[in-house]
Formats: sequence, C-alpha cells, structure tokens
Amino acid sequence: MAGVTFEHVTKWYSEHTPVIQDLNLQIRDHEFLVLVGPSGCGKSTALRMIAGLEEVSEGDLYIGERRVNEVAPKDRDIAMVFQNYALYPHMSVYDNMAFSLTLRHVNKSEIEQRVRKAAQMLGITDFLGRKPRQLSGGQRQRVALGRALVREPQVFLLDEPLSNLDAKLRVQTRAEISRLHQTTQTTFVYVTHDQVEAMTMGDRIAVLNGGVIQQLGTPQDLYDSPANLFVAGFIGSPAMDFFDARLIRRDGGNPAVVISESADAATIAVTGHAAGQVAGQAAADGRKVVVGIRPEGLHLAGADEADTLSGVVEVVEHLGNEQLVYLKVHGARAASDAESQGTIARLPAGAGAQVGQRLTLAVDTAKLHIFDPASSKRFI
Repeated sequence: MAGVTFEHVTKWYSEHTPVIQDLNLQIRDHEFLVLVGPSGCGKSTALRMIAGLEEVSEGDLYIGERRVNEVAPKDRDIAMVFQNYALYPHMSVYDNMAFSLTLRHVNKSEIEQRVRKAAQMLGITDFLGRKPRQLSGGQRQRVALGRALVREPQVFLLDEPLSNLDAKLRVQTRAEISRLHQTTQTTFVYVTHDQVEAMTMGDRIAVLNGGVIQQLGTPQDLYDSPANLFVAGFIGSPAMDFFDARLIRRDGGNPAVVISESADAATIAVTGHAAGQVAGQAAADGRKVVVGIRPEGLHLAGADEADTLSGVVEVVEHLGNEQLVYLKVHGARAASDAESQGTIARLPAGAGAQVGQRLTLAVDTAKLHIFDPASSKRFI
C-alpha cells in the first residue's frame, strides 16, 4: 500500500488557464481522503493526474516513494472507479471483473479466487452470470467497484461514483464504500461535489476552489473551524447563514456584533471561541466583519432571552423530525458561492412556524464565526 504526494503541482490547459495551482498535498497511506469543491475547481483533474490520465505540467507527483510523472497509467498500480460505470455490455459481470487480470495473464485459479472474494464483499455473487443491462444502477456500481477491487491496487481512485444513483442508493452505496475501505485498508482518494458525501466518508477533506486548496482537515475541523467564507458556505447542510455586521465593545469591554443598521438591528454578544478570535482585532469600535451562524445555532427565543434577531418567514420545509425555516433578515448576505437564499433556521418539528409570521430567534453566541470581509479569512 502507499500514500500519494503532490509537490508544487500545477496543471495548465493553456498559457493563461491554470486548472491546478501549486498543489501541495500529502495523502497518507491507508487514508480515505476526499477532494470536494464546486464544478470546475480542479478536483477531477487532480485525481486524473494520480491515475496518469492527465500530465503534470509542473511539480512532482509521488505514489509511495516513486515519482510517477512519466510512469504510464498501467504501471502505477492504481485502480479507478468512474461516474459512468464503464462496464463492457457484452461481457458478464464475472468477465467484467476478471478482464484486467486476464490482460495481465494472471492464472485462472487466482482470477477465480479474487473475483469470488470481491463479489462476496460487495454482495454481488448471485449476479456474476448476468450482463450489465440486467442490473440496477446500484448493482452496476458495485460491479465497477469489484472490478477495481480484484486488482488489489496500492491506491483506489473514485471519481464521483454515486452521481448517477438515486438518493436511497447513494446512502446505501456510500456506506458500502466506507466498509470496503475499512476492510481493505487501502488508500482511497474520492472526488465529489457533494459535501454530505465528503463529511460522511472522509478521514480528511481537501476543499478546492479555483485550483487551490482552501482548507485541509477532518470533517469536524472544517465544520467547526472553517478557514474562510468559501469553506464556511460550502461545508454544512443547510449552508451557514452570513450577516454583514460591525464590531463594538459593550458590558465592560466585551466584544459584540451589530447586525444591520435598520430598525431591526440586532446586537449579539461574542462569546466562546469567537471572543478569542476577535480579541485584539477589535480595539476600534465599528470594524466591519461578516458573522456566520449555522442554522442549528438559532432557536426560538424565550421571553427574557438576549442576543436575538428577527425576521419574516418566507418558506417552511417540513422534514418530519424538524423544520427548515427560511426568513428575511436585515443584514443577511449571500454566501461566497451562491445567491442569498435567506436566513435558515433549523427548528424542531413542533415549532409551528408559518409563512408571513415574524419570528424572534435567539443565537448560540458561543458558536459564532467571525470573518474579515476584505480577505474572507476567519479571524484567528
């Protein structure tokens, strides 16, 4: 088994279009690393460079201790699972899974053993005699995984393998892929645009935008301590709520933020980790900041609660165990990568929010996120 290392890797498609810019990334041996980001961010290009399907324009790429910039794909000891399955329609499931081993002249008994073992792990033993057209989408994706698994590679590469599946199958198959990683203890590099997949599957996540890693860390690190506005808006479902605000001092010099300058202006204390973030940064009152609050950091305010904001309900989504309530709040701003969809609060199912109603919500002040609007970076 082996890890993967990018050292100052850049990929150019044209003189003025760097798709990957000075990428430095060490993927550990046996790790499940997820590359996540919006369309066009360079995540699939990075994966294809590991596979040898794209050339490295600048820098060095290593699989284990071996530099592989000029090594042919077939000699890199990797296996890749594609979004579109890429199965041979005229071959049986068994022959699809065995094909790469047959090309390598592996003896028949070894092929039989590997195919049967992989099929058992993936629960497709009963389908070995069928053709791909006789399988469902989820079954075809498991065959594609099995075809990669029988090669016993150093590194598995998975390029958005769940995109063609329906919602229920996506949940089922991502659990199967996670179990597969735990069983094989092989290095997995997984590309997706879906942050839920990234959060639920990865040991670590690399968030890319514009060919640059915005943040690398565990799912919880990215959720609790996003490095900038882009990561804060991308990680989490629903997305973090953002507000234009200014810093002030109150109550003996304790920091607070004022959201909006309208009649609905809200003054919210800054406590917990965020207070440490802005300590020394806000000596002068009035500094402009962006405040981030996750939807679960808002709850219906009690009669005597301070640190509240209010807004008019525009949409209510009933999810059975909870409600997602979209409100129009003065001072709310768009996330860095999308149009503003209003302020979202995650409330209990019995909250009883109604469209057109004005709600007052209390803020969990210990979980505020404070960002610099000029650089978009989180205060450290």
